Amino acid sequence: MTVRVFADTNLFIYAESQDQHKSACALTIIENSPVISTQVINETVSVLTRKHGFLLSEAHEIAKSLLDLCEVIAVDTETVRKAIDLAKRYSLSHWDSLIVAAALMADCRTLYSEDMQHGLVFDKQLAVVNPFLL
Repeated sequence: MTVRVFADTNLFIYAESQDQHKSACALTIIENSPVISTQVINETVSVLTRKHGFLLSEAHEIAKSLLDLCEVIAVDTETVRKAIDLAKRYSLSHWDSLIVAAALMADCRTLYSEDMQHGLVFDKQLAVVNPFLL
């Protein structure tokens, strides 16, 4: 049985960046087809176009490749309800709690993220790992 991992948006941004170390780390994780949510795809398109100067058509091509490469979990009403609970219990932002909720609901054990506290464990199941510290 393989351990299911979830990748946060920042990995997909760094995969497209000029930072060779972070790009290599991100690509290694992405090549193993992590679980992501629809939120991750939407945030990736938004960040690439707003902050990194990608054309919308370029960002859409990246989004389509993520749809093909990764297991994509939809953010639905159940995810939002779980996120609201997690935000209260762990003092998370709404957006981070949606990521954590989707990862938990997908039965992932690892959440690769630079944005959350490395080593934090949610619901005795999901551990945050900052891959850029390794």
